[in-house]
Amino acid sequence: MPHKKLIERLLAIGNLSNNEQAALAGLPYTVSNLANGDIAVHQGRQSSGCTVVMAGFLSRQRVISDRNQISAFYVPGDIPDLHTLHLPMMDHDLCSTGPSTVAYVSHAAIRQVLRDFPGLTYAFWGETVVHEAIYREWVENLGARQALPRVAHLICEMATRLRQVGLAREGRIELPFTQADIADACGLSIVHVNRTIQELRRRGLLEWEGKAVNLLVQDNLELLAEFDRRYLRCTHRPNSSVLDSSTTI
Repeated sequence: MPHKKLIERLLAIGNLSNNEQAALAGLPYTVSNLANGDIAVHQGRQSSGCTVVMAGFLSRQRVISDRNQISAFYVPGDIPDLHTLHLPMMDHDLCSTGPSTVAYVSHAAIRQVLRDFPGLTYAFWGETVVHEAIYREWVENLGARQALPRVAHLICEMATRLRQVGLAREGRIELPFTQADIADACGLSIVHVNRTIQELRRRGLLEWEGKAVNLLVQDNLELLAEFDRRYLRCTHRPNSSVLDSSTTI
């Protein structure tokens, strides 16, 4: 179901009752399949709904001084534009990084379910707090770390966020990111990113072939990156008792 990963995401950082899960699963939606580079939501658009990432990745992008800057990646279960419930004007593009599938849910439907289930308001508030923490970490990563730990930190974060929604297995994740995507996210040149990834390989910390990334010695990679997963609120694990969509939609 389109909201399964959203429910798993919220369960990874808190608790949801069966009724709250059913309410999320019952939200009306439309689905869109995006190709790499497609824009899910345009900068300057007045939004009337929110976007739920079902599969693949979105990125928050804006051109600054003739350079494209990625300021966030979003994984399945994320709602990248939840803030448009209160600030409907988009100040950046939401782009598909690799192929992705998204669900669009109207603001009216979300507001209604929040009125009916106040506990979901708390859950969504917690989700926005986590994304604010992620943004602060990105600012600090760009401003204070050298290239090697900077790229390592991004990889560690993505692995942790994918693990929270059941998309990482034994240190293996799937990332469709190009070296240009990494460069735009880390404020580096493509050449510098290439050298950095080669150095991580040389140190035996990861393997990266195509979309498959294997974190070989994750503890050492996290040490290099100064990665502290607590900002992602990794105190809960995805709950295997997510409601079956066949009973709720």
